[in-house]
Amino acid sequence: MSAARTSAAIRYTAMRIAIFVGCLVAVAVLVQFGVLPKGLGDSNFVWVVLLALVLSAPLSFVLLRKQRDAMSQQIVGKVDQAKARLEANRTQEDGAVQ
Repeated sequence: MSAARTSAAIRYTAMRIAIFVGCLVAVAVLVQFGVLPKGLGDSNFVWVVLLALVLSAPLSFVLLRKQRDAMSQQIVGKVDQAKARLEANRTQEDGAVQ
């Protein structure tokens, strides 16, 4: 069960990285061929990374909705389990004190 929990987070993160890398490659190619302007002076690499970040963020938001929801549900379940364990421990301690 915990493997499934980790896999949703890992899958989502891997897909976010893949979208960013795809945008990075696409922007680098477009800058190289002059379709997009190059950065000022030596800032070309920073310019390409920033453009890739700006493009990948909304793409990830739209394309990874299902994965984000699955990961969120797993996180909520894990938090609920932790709260239940904490409450059970607190109840046991209160019973032992009295």
